[in-house]
Amino acid sequence: MERIEDIGFGGLKLIQESESFCYGIDAVILADFAYRTCSSFRTAVDLGTGNGIIPFILSSKNESAHFIGVELQEEAVELAKRSCSLNDLGSRIEFVQSDVAELTPKTVGNREIDIVTCNPPYFPKGGGIPSSSSSKFIARHETVASVDDFVKAAAVLLNGKGHFFMVHRPSRLVDIFCSCRRYALEPKDVRFVVPRAGELPNIVLIHCTAGGGKELHMMKELCVYGPDGKYSDEIMKIYERI
Repeated sequence: MERIEDIGFGGLKLIQESESFCYGIDAVILADFAYRTCSSFRTAVDLGTGNGIIPFILSSKNESAHFIGVELQEEAVELAKRSCSLNDLGSRIEFVQSDVAELTPKTVGNREIDIVTCNPPYFPKGGGIPSSSSSKFIARHETVASVDDFVKAAAVLLNGKGHFFMVHRPSRLVDIFCSCRRYALEPKDVRFVVPRAGELPNIVLIHCTAGGGKELHMMKELCVYGPDGKYSDEIMKIYERI
């Protein structure tokens, strides 16, 4: 069943399908992380964009940039395009159906790309619990493209300059860092996300620069919930609710 959700961020609305994969907090904090790190970009690509949530959020923060969402699943692309029309953003956001593993600069119109964002499937092939929904399964599991494929695609698009941002599980950090080094995307900033202060992280935010020097900065952890069990002040600010 379809629904139109008011996501905030300048009054934007998003069409979501309950049987498909719906966006979560990881996409929201990735968009915020990317913008806070690099706010003056001109062109951004989101790999595995799903319903387009990351381009939509970033479009409200940087009102002069152009955005391209790349997604494999046709149904998700069509939903994203309809959301784009609903918000009258057709001149600033475009969505392309493509397999990340086969992506080339031509896929995004041979544009010069400043930043690439990515919220890829978290579970490696054969991992996790299968979903009854094929679209949800593809969104959560590396059925077609691996972490290495996503990192390689980002490197191809950035072509030796620019910024790459990814959100993932901490357990995949070794895989991610190895791929980043392999394709000359140097990890520069890492921020762990914890449910509550004192708990182990279950999400990690990663920032890399194309061709950057070898120095990694560990940022202060982000707590999702405060002592009262409600969203922390920082999360509320990220959602633009305070």
